[in-house]
Amino acid sequence: SLALLLVGLALDYYKAGFFTGYVRPIWYGVAFVLVGWNVVKAAVLSIPSGNIFNEFLLMSIATLGAFAIGEYPEGVAVMLFYTVGELFQDAAVNRAKRSIKALLEIQATEVAVLRGGQRLVLDPKKVVVGDVIEVKPGEKVALDGTLQSERGSFNTAALTGESVPQTKRQGEAVLAGMINQDMLSQITVTAAFKDTKLSKILALVQDAVGRKAKTQQFITKFAKIYTPIVVVLAVGLTLVPYFVVQDYVFRDWLYRALVFLVISCPCALVVSIPLGYFGGIGAASRQGILFKGSNFLDTIREMDTVVMDKTGTLTKGVFAVQQVQPAAGLDAAGFLHLVAGLESKSTHPIAKAVVAHVDAQGAGPAVGDVEEIAGHGLRGTVDGRQVLAGNTKLLQKFSIAYPPEIDRIDDSIVVTAVDGQYAGYLTVADEEKEDAAQAVRELKAQGITKIVMLSGDKDSIVQRVAKTLGITEAHGGLLPEDKARYVEQYKAE
Repeated sequence: SLALLLVGLALDYYKAGFFTGYVRPIWYGVAFVLVGWNVVKAAVLSIPSGNIFNEFLLMSIATLGAFAIGEYPEGVAVMLFYTVGELFQDAAVNRAKRSIKALLEIQATEVAVLRGGQRLVLDPKKVVVGDVIEVKPGEKVALDGTLQSERGSFNTAALTGESVPQTKRQGEAVLAGMINQDMLSQITVTAAFKDTKLSKILALVQDAVGRKAKTQQFITKFAKIYTPIVVVLAVGLTLVPYFVVQDYVFRDWLYRALVFLVISCPCALVVSIPLGYFGGIGAASRQGILFKGSNFLDTIREMDTVVMDKTGTLTKGVFAVQQVQPAAGLDAAGFLHLVAGLESKSTHPIAKAVVAHVDAQGAGPAVGDVEEIAGHGLRGTVDGRQVLAGNTKLLQKFSIAYPPEIDRIDDSIVVTAVDGQYAGYLTVADEEKEDAAQAVRELKAQGITKIVMLSGDKDSIVQRVAKTLGITEAHGGLLPEDKARYVEQYKAE
């Protein structure tokens, strides 16, 4: 349509000989149908529902009126600009819908239920509170519940953003969206599918899609009042002169009424507002900022508080080795060689960080026979030596003494023993993004009076990151509903 319009304007400008008679209106008519068919169709289809006077009718009257008086390029151009604005709206909504589709994939589509001594595979929506469900390693938890097994390890990244698996004990809460890591788990359901924390989160996100700004909503309300007034005046301009003008000619007054309709259409208002908002959304998206609705562009002008997550927002969301502390008598290279020999056999995020650190230094780990001790760590043989690598519970299990200050370390820690003796430790943590501190400073410079960080990570780690970045208020150890409660609290303030 744009190409046809531009070519048509060029032919008009150079007064092409063939571009006369029926050729010109047909040319512009095709361009109009390509861009305006859906708008005119929407105006017609809204009539049976009683929603006659809307922006679709307003645009249809104005553009078809322009055609009726021979102003073909104007009719096509106005409809084109209006449609482009609507396309921006559709693009923003579709982008949000794609995000929601990805979120919906977090939800399990089937679940194993233990009923009457049988294992039934059902739709999660058919499971009732009190049922016992079974979740295999690698499977998603379909419903909120309490763990009936003695223990279990769950990846909570979909809910908390934290990639370190959480160990749950019998009786502790397990939420839909978590992924079972290492062993068969049985969970007693405590909430129906529609009432799970994950379902409520997704419902909130879906509700945000397609929200229009108040200014855009004004167009719809404005059209319902303005359009009938303009139509009535146009009809009056056509018929009233019959009673007051001596030499009344219907064709002349109809033409004047059509001109009145065209010039009365607030095209600048109808076209510029959507284009303005979605130009802003487009500019923001190029900076990595996604708006789920144009209404948030209005809201952001009055913003005085920013609440953000930690992992993946202010930090890279990838673990890296921060500190290597071998025990006396061991050099760092030898210590890392032994630890990586075990960790290379594990898929745990911390293990991957250790192996990546060793690979980067060129000290390829020698892999021995490795045994995973659930919830504790790894045991194996590296270069003929018995090596343990894991948390402090692993060393306690084998009655190996270690320095007490290790228990006071906030970061994720890998404690190691070699041949039954404590051999040292290394810490692993998420790293702050290079521009995170600068972003916080710029927010403050823009007049944001309160910057808050909410995270599912340990509170001690969250407070340390907040201090590093210059954030004065931070809260850790939060689940999604905890974060939502804080957000509601700040909104109320």
